[in-house]
Amino acid sequence: MRLSGVSRSAKGYCIISILETMKTYSLEDGLTEDALVTKLRTSRYHHLFLHTSLRQNTSGTSRWGEYGEGGLLWGECIARHFEWFEGDPVIELLLKVKELYGLENEVTFRNVTVSYENRPRPLHLGTATQIGAIPTEGIPCLLKVLLPSNCSGLPILYVRDLLLNPPAYEIASTIQAICKLMSKVTCSIPEFTCVAPAKLVKLLELREANHIEFCRIKNVLDEILHMYGNSELNEILELLMDPTWVVTGLKIDFETLVEECRLASVRIGEMISLDGESDQKICSYDNIPSEFFEDMESTWKGRVKRIHIEPEIAEVEMAAEALSLAVTEDFLPIISRIKATTAPLGGPKGEILYAREHEAVWFKGKKFRPTVWASTPGEEQIKQLKPAVDSKGRKVGEEWFSTLKVEEALERYHEAGAKAKAKVLELLRGLSSELQTKINILVFASMLLVIGKALFAHVSEGRRRKWVFPALKDIELDGADCLKMNGLSPYWFDAAEGSAVHNTVDMQSLFLLTGPNGGGKSSLLRSICAASLLGICGLMVPAESASIPYFDAIMLHMKSYDSPADGKSSFQVEMSEIRSIVTATTSRSLVLIDEICRGTETAKGTCIAGSIIETLDNIGCLGIVSTHLHGIFSLPLKIKNAVYKAMGTEYLDGQTVPTWKLVDGICRESLAFQTAKREGVPETIIQRAEDLYMSVYVKDNSSKRIDANGRFHSAPKTDGSDEAHPNLSKTRVGSVHHEIESKMKMEVSRKEIERAINVICQKKLTELSKQETSELAGVNCVMIAAREQPPPSIIGASCVYVMLRPDKKLYVGQTDDLDGRIRAHRGKEGMQSASFLYFVVPGKSIACQIETLLINQLYSQGFLLANIADGKHRNFGTSSRPVETLTVP
Repeated sequence: MRLSGVSRSAKGYCIISILETMKTYSLEDGLTEDALVTKLRTSRYHHLFLHTSLRQNTSGTSRWGEYGEGGLLWGECIARHFEWFEGDPVIELLLKVKELYGLENEVTFRNVTVSYENRPRPLHLGTATQIGAIPTEGIPCLLKVLLPSNCSGLPILYVRDLLLNPPAYEIASTIQAICKLMSKVTCSIPEFTCVAPAKLVKLLELREANHIEFCRIKNVLDEILHMYGNSELNEILELLMDPTWVVTGLKIDFETLVEECRLASVRIGEMISLDGESDQKICSYDNIPSEFFEDMESTWKGRVKRIHIEPEIAEVEMAAEALSLAVTEDFLPIISRIKATTAPLGGPKGEILYAREHEAVWFKGKKFRPTVWASTPGEEQIKQLKPAVDSKGRKVGEEWFSTLKVEEALERYHEAGAKAKAKVLELLRGLSSELQTKINILVFASMLLVIGKALFAHVSEGRRRKWVFPALKDIELDGADCLKMNGLSPYWFDAAEGSAVHNTVDMQSLFLLTGPNGGGKSSLLRSICAASLLGICGLMVPAESASIPYFDAIMLHMKSYDSPADGKSSFQVEMSEIRSIVTATTSRSLVLIDEICRGTETAKGTCIAGSIIETLDNIGCLGIVSTHLHGIFSLPLKIKNAVYKAMGTEYLDGQTVPTWKLVDGICRESLAFQTAKREGVPETIIQRAEDLYMSVYVKDNSSKRIDANGRFHSAPKTDGSDEAHPNLSKTRVGSVHHEIESKMKMEVSRKEIERAINVICQKKLTELSKQETSELAGVNCVMIAAREQPPPSIIGASCVYVMLRPDKKLYVGQTDDLDGRIRAHRGKEGMQSASFLYFVVPGKSIACQIETLLINQLYSQGFLLANIADGKHRNFGTSSRPVETLTVP
């Protein structure tokens, strides 16, 4: 967690964030009060410091905050514990961090600030909450639709921070280029092991990383190397360098990254016992409970390779053998005698048991009396028995016994185990110290994989939802000053599951939008805001096609509510937000305001709204201002470019209903009465309201209409539509040889299966080509190894797959959701390391036929199948003709 400090400069508000774990700090200046609150609300920090510059406003008076107590920033900070500080903000905060953590003054912190000069402004709080970039109750959450539901943790945090702090044009273009390449990848992709960089740094710094963490670090390094060695993924890896630099503040050369990852991976592989390696077996003897050795040795065996601790292991094994011999000589004669003389209805009992609490193997005898068997076999051993005692010399119980020889053997075994455990810990700590010299590489690599996983997941979900990549235009370079979206749909609707109302938006200036209640105005504004934000971040958008200017700010204001804690009415809150928007707007901004000035008296609210519209029009920004204040159209507004748009309506079955389509013109129909009636307002109230309306307003407005210049004439009927409507949706050097040998065996097996698949399926596809009008494509098998996953390009495609199970059996299946099917298979016990071969076929019907054919033919060729019975099931596409047996060369 961070330590954060807030101050004010000539540019605006400033936030300094310091991460003691990473020894880094960043500084963001020129923030608005609103944007600053957004950052405070979405950042996890354990100490908050406020600079004394916040106590004076621009007039020099001693009021807290620029707008005094009761402001947005005050409301955010007063609810948290904070401390005041003064002096140079960065220097003083770094001193406070060193004081808090007991660091020496010589410790240095690295500046990872990324300049905001060429980046869009961070999202305002209202904008972030109204599109669900910050999850808010009742608001469709944008984050939930950008990634699949099974993708969580660090990738989601990356995407959220990307949305809240849109990147520079060059980075956005790079992110889009990465996503486009990802959407075309046909090879399998890595698992993308996500390791939190801060946790990684702390574990290595404290030398507390265990073998599991080292295995995860090696996975990160190996996945980087895997991408580097794959022709399809290599370009993606190289493009990911710049987005990773923005997040980490580290500039690393591409070839340096790859080489350092290779060296670190080899070093870890030389030291750590990796998954699947078994060069250290737990000791086992028939006369000692297996749980004893398991508990004593599992805490250190299998952590590092045997070659590094061979003397220690040998000493433990010798001690274990000596312990087994002592137990055999001192305890077994007694037990043998007991078994030979035990009466059917009871008598003395004895057994060798593991006393877990005391980490000992002792003799336990119920009703045991050593004098009973005088002058009989086992007498000598009975005389050697003594009560078992704990580590403090206290007697354990009446039934537990041991001997001097067994206790000496136990002590020797424990000493050998402790020595081995200490050696393993020493080696792990030494490896941590070695890797600390490569900490920047490790941090960079881990963050690169987080970004890679986030973008791959986004592309997969975007393709499933049938989203597109927009054309991202740099206003300064291309002169692009228009926003075009064809087939725009609300981001919270899943186009893959049903049809949503699509809209076409061609925005070259400010829109003045009217429409009825429930007509879709608010939904349209949210949709445009979200799509534009996704576009300038380089992500996919919910449309059929789109061209999006690279805005310097995207600001959305929706309905305001009063804030009793701040002593502000809803109109005061609205004006505060409008002030923040207007003062930050430029000709390159996108401004979206919903139901402007709805919280005050109509006449003056109309005039304030008109003046705001004039101001935005003169600035020349793109955007939409929606309103129910139809009096605006009778004001002598000095506007040059604003155009009138409406949400359409149509007359059906005697009622006016919304179409949720954006049209030209003005809509004066509010559908207020219908809305009230639909929500259960009593009929008498609605009828009286209609009478009052007819008696006053109809007479005044019946003969009025307005042209494009704002002049009124006779009003024609127009199509014309607010809030989200439910009807919008219609429906490694020690084991190198071992690894090479294993991989060769796997490769041979894979090639045999792949050859058989090609012979079997090619003939079937040739037959089907004769039946079809078009020639069917051949078989192109793609391998998905353990810890890999299918590429986004096969989403929605019909696939036939063969699972290569760890038990050497094959499983043949077909699916239209290969990623989901693979996760389901690997979710079963023992199947986590299963690999797959798949190929795409044209359609589910053909997939079913090929599946059945493969099941029968692979079985006839001598391959072991886990689902042979499926080849006889009629629902799997079995042909009525006898299946010809194919001979595989």
